[in-house]
Amino acid sequence: MIEERLSTAGEDLLTISGLTKAYPGVVANDHVSFSIRPGEVHALLGENGAGKSTLVKMIYGLVKPDAGTMTFKGLPYAPLEPRAARAAGVAMVFQHFSLFEALDVAENIALGMENPPKMRDLAARIREVSENYGLPLDPDQLVGDLSAGERQRVEIIRCLLQNPKLLIMDEPTSVLTPQEVAILFQTLEKLRGEGCSILYISHKLEEIRALCDHATVLRLGKKVATCNPRQETARAMAEMMVGEVLHVPQKAPRVPQDVALEIEALDVPARTAFGTSLKSINLSVQKGEILGIGGVAGNGQEELCAVIAGEILVPADKVRLGGRAIGDQSPNPRRALGLLSAPEERLGHAAAPDMSLTENALLSGSAREGLERNGMIDWRKTRDFAKRIIQEFDVRTPSAATAARALSGGNLQKFVIGREILQRPSVLVVNQPTWGVDASAAASIRQALLDLAAEGAAIVVISQDLDELMEISDRFAALNEGRLSAPVNAAGLTVDQIGLMMGGAHDLEPAQMGHP
Repeated sequence: MIEERLSTAGEDLLTISGLTKAYPGVVANDHVSFSIRPGEVHALLGENGAGKSTLVKMIYGLVKPDAGTMTFKGLPYAPLEPRAARAAGVAMVFQHFSLFEALDVAENIALGMENPPKMRDLAARIREVSENYGLPLDPDQLVGDLSAGERQRVEIIRCLLQNPKLLIMDEPTSVLTPQEVAILFQTLEKLRGEGCSILYISHKLEEIRALCDHATVLRLGKKVATCNPRQETARAMAEMMVGEVLHVPQKAPRVPQDVALEIEALDVPARTAFGTSLKSINLSVQKGEILGIGGVAGNGQEELCAVIAGEILVPADKVRLGGRAIGDQSPNPRRALGLLSAPEERLGHAAAPDMSLTENALLSGSAREGLERNGMIDWRKTRDFAKRIIQEFDVRTPSAATAARALSGGNLQKFVIGREILQRPSVLVVNQPTWGVDASAAASIRQALLDLAAEGAAIVVISQDLDELMEISDRFAALNEGRLSAPVNAAGLTVDQIGLMMGGAHDLEPAQMGHP
């Protein structure tokens, strides 16, 4: 736990007064006011759709407010574009990286600078700053060859080269191992000590409690609370966000059952130059069991999910469903047999962006929900299915006719997960089930997965949220560079042990894993 520190004395660095932004049918921010002091780490909390993204976009110059004012370093502040925000001293590390894999680190950083120096000078500066802040980077290395944690370093160093006074970070630890999180926190502590303020957005409330001095809580676009996170429990902060008592997922006792899904001695070459090859994958999941698979992004998660779903075909006997060889079957035959999937990428993979929610319900639910017959679509039945998903998974949307791209990321995630769960799969593989989802919705999704397993389904959950995996998994395995560790019982695993597994220590002695 990081020791409590007082913010640097003096006037506020950033003051927001009555900031308001409305879109057709929704007020994203409704007269929001708060301030950030120099050298303070300030959390911005709220469930999906609370207005966090819109607010930081206004601070960073991506969105123009309808009303309200901001001051920065005591002067009026109203950036019309990110360039103006950066010039004033505001930098932002986005949740999803904006990097070109075919370019090296220095070239990517140069693209984000107004007047980049000569590449030799820039490379030297990158080395100097990265070493100074404990985030070593090789400026000559291709970004496509970097791990997710190293890619985040590129984005952070790009910001630090601007000498910011305020650094905005959106879900910065979602792609990091526990050891990398510790390194990042040390970097943020150093920045705070130098007087840089940090506006920190995260759904990981224990991180907020460890790192942040103050928190502003948004709900439905309005500021509803401020608090000192170190004086609150994670559950109390979650309940501030949702305005009600938070449901805690309940896990039922499990008894061993027959194996539902098996993968044996599977090798799959990388599909792209920057993809990951799967090497000697062995996996089995019983009926009623949840197998949690952790790992830093880019270590083979997408490839493994695609193999199970049937998007990557392999020899038939390499994948077996209830003893039946299905490795050479495509997704639709597998779905008919009860093997369903929810991939990580919501828009474009799990959902067609410009299609309505009703049409997206049809795309994966046609066979198991009987939504078409003799080549004719039963639209009434399809709409009813979409409405049932919306109702049972609390998807915030005007109607089932709304296009998928119009939903917030968290609400689209609820729709995608709900669509698969309501089809009663016998086997479900889901990659990042609660990515970008608020605490209340995440608890609901996890409970739905636990309930599905209690009904006898075998579930593979691939996630970078270790708390999530420990909460719902019966067994845990880790992916590293395309290799899957031998699964171990999830009960009793420590964060350090999990971090070692994610880092490639797949051959630890049983005693090291906390098991006899």
